[in-house]
Order: sequence, then structure tokens, then C-alpha cells
Amino acid sequence: MAFEIKLTKSLNGRKKSHIATAKSLGLTKIGKTTVQPDNDATRGKLSHIGYLVSVKEVSA
Repeated sequence: MAFEIKLTKSLNGRKKSHIATAKSLGLTKIGKTTVQPDNDATRGKLSHIGYLVSVKEVSA
């Protein structure tokens, strides 16, 4: 399993830690999509910035 993560809200004005988390997932611009593995680290990052992204499960 993997997650398809799309940045849906702007990073402007967000906490520095939230911006860093988004960038660690490869999300820099609104609408950018990335596929990340389903593991504890990714789930933790998603819980941190869940209000900025949309997540869809995909098979790897």
C-alpha cells in the first residue's frame, strides 16, 4: 500500500515546522501530488499537516 498525497492549501503563513513537513513529503506548490509509502513516519507527517493535504490510498 501507498498514499497519494496532494497539497490542497497554501503553505503561506503556516508554522515553519508544517512547511518543513510538507517539503519533506515533496510538496512545494498547491496541486502537487506525490506517492509515499504507508509506514509510521508517513502517517505521522500526515497527522501533522492533514489540514493542508488530501490523501488517497493506492496500491503500490
